[in-house]
Amino acid sequence: MGNLVAIVGRPNVGKSTLFNRLTNSRHAIVSDEAGTTRDRQYGKCEWCGREFSVVDTGGWVVNSEDVFEEEIRKQVLIATEEADLVLFICDIKNGVTDWDMDVAQILRRAKLPTLLVANKADDGKDLYGQYDFYKLGLGDPWCVSAATGSGTGDLLDKVLEMLPEKSADDLDDGIPRFAVVGRPNAGKSSLINAFIGEERHIVTDIAGTTRDSIYTRYDKFGFDFYLVDTAGIRRKNKVSEDLEFYSVMRSIRAIENSDVCILMIDATRGIEAQDMNIFQLIQKNNKSLVVVVNKWDLVEEKSQAVIDTFENAIRERMAPFKDFPIIFASALTKQRIFKVLETAKQVYLNRKVKIGTSKLNEVMLPIVEATPPPSIKGKYIKIKYVSQVPDTQIPTFIFYANLPQYIKEPYKRFLENKIRENWTLTGSPINIFIRQK
Repeated sequence: MGNLVAIVGRPNVGKSTLFNRLTNSRHAIVSDEAGTTRDRQYGKCEWCGREFSVVDTGGWVVNSEDVFEEEIRKQVLIATEEADLVLFICDIKNGVTDWDMDVAQILRRAKLPTLLVANKADDGKDLYGQYDFYKLGLGDPWCVSAATGSGTGDLLDKVLEMLPEKSADDLDDGIPRFAVVGRPNAGKSSLINAFIGEERHIVTDIAGTTRDSIYTRYDKFGFDFYLVDTAGIRRKNKVSEDLEFYSVMRSIRAIENSDVCILMIDATRGIEAQDMNIFQLIQKNNKSLVVVVNKWDLVEEKSQAVIDTFENAIRERMAPFKDFPIIFASALTKQRIFKVLETAKQVYLNRKVKIGTSKLNEVMLPIVEATPPPSIKGKYIKIKYVSQVPDTQIPTFIFYANLPQYIKEPYKRFLENKIRENWTLTGSPINIFIRQK
């Protein structure tokens, strides 16, 4: 199971800076104005050979003064429901505020492993401020400076020590895992129930703790796979949920633990920002994708023109990745439910496609010769050879060229499209690398 670490704290204590430091990214928009993090804050952190996911809750706050603190309080609650560990960030220069006391109380009640991080300890003088934080009742404060990186290594060592070791999954490997994801009310549960049916023949539920996903083994009608269902046995907290944040937090687990994601979109609402957030999570994790437009029984006009318009709209929003199946279904009337399973199975097999080197070169080299990469500074770029890397998570191809550094993203996309035109890789992401020959 992947571990999930949530960063909480009031605005402007440096959550985004710490997030960037941990995930080695500059995703977040960092500025001095409170409430500027609007970017969806999710990334991976690798330390000492272990990897875990980090979510910065700051990005979800609706910035209007009166509900501001209320919103953050809600998110802290959601974060404690979903995460394995919370990093509670305070500002050592400002000391403890009433608000920090409030959050500390929520965290103490949640009985969730929590690390208290006193940020902005930029020089030795600041360290005297740490003693103030003992009154939060969350143990020793970890003094760090997210801006300079000082103290973050020790903090990460502590994080790894507190995260549960990955439990060796009790699942037979080689059996695909399908996750049904989508925003609330898109019909995920109905779809899962429609698959499993009430009679639940041969179903083994492997449930871990409350926080784990539940795997349901499905083998009938010639299918055999695990359904990853995060809607497990959570107690729905009395959180009047910030649905967007909540659905993303819920989806992270399911997506990370699956091979193929079945993304549900509500036909009556069309594709919304929240669907895009979940789509981006699927892409960041390099998972295969099947899009299911659910509640199709509620759409009055079902002409081919309407279907085409709907499909194009979805592909446009998700560009440049357009090569994935879209199925119009209804979990309620069970219309095309099997098509969803067949497609997910096919997409899973597409991930495993192996293309012989001679065949690859035979097809790709003439294409490359006909449209070579644009020359830069009068230098001609030649691609001599291509091969597929064996045993990778997703199909990965290496093109060997004389000047790999000059081959830009658009040309890589062109190569990807040509590979997709010649081999069936629908629904599966592809990696393309250019190396020195």
